[in-house]
Amino acid sequence: MLEQEFYGLLTAEERRLHENKKRIKYHKRWGSYLSERQWATVREDYSASGSAWDDFSFDDSRYRTYRWGEDGLAGTCDTRQLVCLLMGLWNGKDDILKEKLFGVTNSQGNHGEDVKELYYYLDNTPTHSYMKFLYKYPQSKFPYKQLVEESGKKSRLEHEYEITDTGIFDEGRYFDVVHEVAKSDDDPEELLFRITAYNRGPDAAPLHIIPHVVLRNTWAWGTEELQKGKPHLRATDNFSIEVDHPKFGIRHVVFAPAPGVSEEALDIEPQLLFTENETNAKLLYGQENAAEYVKDAFHDYVVDGKKKAVNPKKEGTKAAALFSFDQDGGVAPGDYVTIRYKMSKTGGEIDEFEFDNVFGRRQDEADAFYWKVSPLPLSDELRQVQRQAFAGLLWTKQFYHFVHSYWLSGDPNTPAPPENRANGRNKDWKHLFIDDVLSLPDKWEYPFFAAWDTAFHCIPFAMIDPEFAKNQLELLTREWYMHPNGQLPAYEWNFSDVNPPVHAWSSYRVFKIERKMYGVEDLDFLEGTFQKLLINFTWWVNRKDSEGNNLFEGGFLGLDNIGVFNRSEPLPTGGTLQQSDSTGWMAFYCLQMLNIALELAKTRPVYENIASKFFEHFLLIADAMSYRGAKKGDQTPTDQSLWDENDKFYYDAIHFGNHTQSLPIRSLVGLIPLYASLTLEPELLNKFPSFKKRLDWFIENRRSVAERNIASMTNRGVGERLLLSLVNKDRLVAILERMLDEDEFLSDYGIRSLSKYHEKHPFELDVNGQKYEVKYLPGESDSGMFGGNSNWRGPIWFPVNFLLVESLQRFYLYYGSDLKVECPKGSGEYLNLAQCAEEIQHRLIHLFVPDAEGNRACNGENDLVNKDQYFKDYVPFYEYFDGDTGRGLGALHQCGWTAVVAKWIHDNGTTCRTPKTPKSAPKPVRRNSIHSFETENESALSQEEEDNQLLQKYAPKAGPFPGRLTRRRSGKSLLNLTIQSLDFGDDENIKTGEEPIAGFRDLKNVTAEMHDLELARTDSRRSTDSRGHDSNLMDQIRSAFKKYKNRTDEDEADEFETRH
Repeated sequence: MLEQEFYGLLTAEERRLHENKKRIKYHKRWGSYLSERQWATVREDYSASGSAWDDFSFDDSRYRTYRWGEDGLAGTCDTRQLVCLLMGLWNGKDDILKEKLFGVTNSQGNHGEDVKELYYYLDNTPTHSYMKFLYKYPQSKFPYKQLVEESGKKSRLEHEYEITDTGIFDEGRYFDVVHEVAKSDDDPEELLFRITAYNRGPDAAPLHIIPHVVLRNTWAWGTEELQKGKPHLRATDNFSIEVDHPKFGIRHVVFAPAPGVSEEALDIEPQLLFTENETNAKLLYGQENAAEYVKDAFHDYVVDGKKKAVNPKKEGTKAAALFSFDQDGGVAPGDYVTIRYKMSKTGGEIDEFEFDNVFGRRQDEADAFYWKVSPLPLSDELRQVQRQAFAGLLWTKQFYHFVHSYWLSGDPNTPAPPENRANGRNKDWKHLFIDDVLSLPDKWEYPFFAAWDTAFHCIPFAMIDPEFAKNQLELLTREWYMHPNGQLPAYEWNFSDVNPPVHAWSSYRVFKIERKMYGVEDLDFLEGTFQKLLINFTWWVNRKDSEGNNLFEGGFLGLDNIGVFNRSEPLPTGGTLQQSDSTGWMAFYCLQMLNIALELAKTRPVYENIASKFFEHFLLIADAMSYRGAKKGDQTPTDQSLWDENDKFYYDAIHFGNHTQSLPIRSLVGLIPLYASLTLEPELLNKFPSFKKRLDWFIENRRSVAERNIASMTNRGVGERLLLSLVNKDRLVAILERMLDEDEFLSDYGIRSLSKYHEKHPFELDVNGQKYEVKYLPGESDSGMFGGNSNWRGPIWFPVNFLLVESLQRFYLYYGSDLKVECPKGSGEYLNLAQCAEEIQHRLIHLFVPDAEGNRACNGENDLVNKDQYFKDYVPFYEYFDGDTGRGLGALHQCGWTAVVAKWIHDNGTTCRTPKTPKSAPKPVRRNSIHSFETENESALSQEEEDNQLLQKYAPKAGPFPGRLTRRRSGKSLLNLTIQSLDFGDDENIKTGEEPIAGFRDLKNVTAEMHDLELARTDSRRSTDSRGHDSNLMDQIRSAFKKYKNRTDEDEADEFETRH
């Protein structure tokens, strides 16, 4: 009974997640796991030089079979990428089909590799029950050559040449191609596909829509996969393809006739095409092909009209259905065309009416799910930003396959790779065996996992799918990922590079978010990752503190070009680089491990002693940063300190024996020590007598170290808390004076990675006649360091800003409202640290929100994407942002760590003002919470409003291209519907059965208890905008608002510290 009651409290999407977790149904077997670029990856590089960009080019990818995966446009596949369904297009003018996204390579782009297409992830759910992708396809010939040539003319100091610069979208001469996927009501392995293409131009234009079914080539390599049998595709009739795969058995892909280009036009029937997913060796290498029909056959058939290019027997391992909308000039201006198809176990005709209703129900359920994640008084604009952030996060999941032994030695049926290729790239990672669905940074620019990126991805994932977030963190520490020595793999270009140690923090935050939002306390997950991270922590101590002095190296640490030298190479000066950020990261690592140990010790006492170890190790690191070489009783920094007492800032330093040379560059390197902070409640200390006893012993016997590094040993903070921090109050205020100065770190859009001070005062160093320089560069990099496709010398990056905000919030828990700093410096306005954190959050949120003139900062000055009605609602989540203007830079769809904005919208979106408008003056009352109302929303919530007004203001609204948007149906479908309806009497009309509105059900989360949420039922076939709501819903929304408004610091402290 309790199980049934619990089940009834969940939304439809939450039920799917529950069933998947309990293995009742496999809801996640199919999803958006297909790569967007498999070519030019390290995995596919078998060259002697290791030049992946040259060894497997975009042009080669049409002809050459991939070894380690597949790619495609708007792709869906299973969790092993065995059966792939993707979209192909042709406008009648291109020389090739549009089957995948195009971009310039690292050597072709003036800032490295860059995708040169326009596409957007509009929606997705954690189980991929509903997915929506938008691709903007030009009606003119795609400017492949122009994009490469013009990009090559640009210097590193110029903006990149983008596809919008070509003018190809002028006058709206393009198609908005909306690709949707929905899973059926009863079977999560029955996939429904709908592609709708809208002509935005002034003239009719032809379009060919060519959905593909591709079987990943697992049979050509001579591995154990061949023993399982070769999969096969064949036509069973003019509308159906049978998929016979050893993994799945028999499946059927069925295509419905498509409505013609007008109401009067005849239906468009598909032409089924077949070939083999085999390399065209004759074209590439002048050798005989292994198969008569090869990978590029559809290009030959559709574009060049070579009818013999495809298999007349209608069978193979790659198939497509060609829908040609070229009658009467094509799709009329302002009109659209739609195709529908499905993959199922049983096949059968498609009922287009019910087919479309499934899409409507899935989007309603998606609306419900995301409303439950943030049932807050958010503006529709912010809610859309959050929704698209989640969508991008989910779309950038990908099956990642890499087995080092096969890659290094070659496959049985292929020639052995050159010896010592790529100078032995990744030669120390022979144990790697990866075949998992992973969260990637960007499926085109970075189609591989990156260890520290993943840690940040897991924060927004924990809000919507904590099981997946935990899985990602567990995988990185498993023995087939983690090196036997304890190092975590960085990324495929060099697994041995060192990323910041953020995985303990991420594990603890995921644990906390799941407990707070879903009432689940997964101590087994926390304990499992903690034990593996003990090994990783030991690796850091043994490998990156070679002299045992608690000052750490680490290399580039994900910050690419932030230093004056390449920090991953030996110094041209000689000596050892002692890194302020690396040492700060390790202090941060210590405190997060301490946090986890104390959490575990509440139910598993053995961890109490381990907590003591991390407490003491933190103090030794903290002492070494400022007081290395200090004598007993000294309270001032030594000349070997990483803290500069004159500048009041932390710097890297080069250590030569007994001499240390500081490198006075004001960068994130000097802010990262703020991360290392932790508050301890007195009740918690009393709960662990062994830990408290060891703490007291250390304070008594290592008094000099303790007094220098434990804030306020005698004067406790708010709630009698104890503060562990690398910085005392004076240093904290001094650092914040620079960080909150708009002439230094504080931008209109967040915290810069390098102080603007260096714009007029570049740091210069002469080494043996060679000049090294660091200057403020708010945009792209002016050097080729680390590929030249990222820049940490001025731009704004979300991950480091996210941790800075959390640091300010932790300091606020200790210092409370009494500690105020000027923010911004020179404004005359003094804010407490929680208010400073909120201000930084708002500035970063402003990157994505239109200002009063309708411009999103992330779009730069591009009027097309800012103002055009068919562009302005889509939000790009760039890799990083210009330190002055907020213009998006780097990867276009860095939907992983940039998606952490979704968490901030949840926490503080209700108080976010419109960009470029003055901040409201703080009210003369104490804040109730780290996250609380301060703006017009507060007064709005205090007023009694009519239900309809409240709903209109805050209820979720349909985003771009609503799932219930009416679409034309084929003549065949309308005929079937007419025949069916004639079988009913007057009292037997087809029922429009009632469905729960958006599938809303009850769920315990941060803003509402389970019993607080229950919504009205409505007609499932009405349009989204006409759904009715009852007073019960309004009461629950008000209840959620009230809970949110009345949160306190004590409630919120649970996110950042271990509570008693």
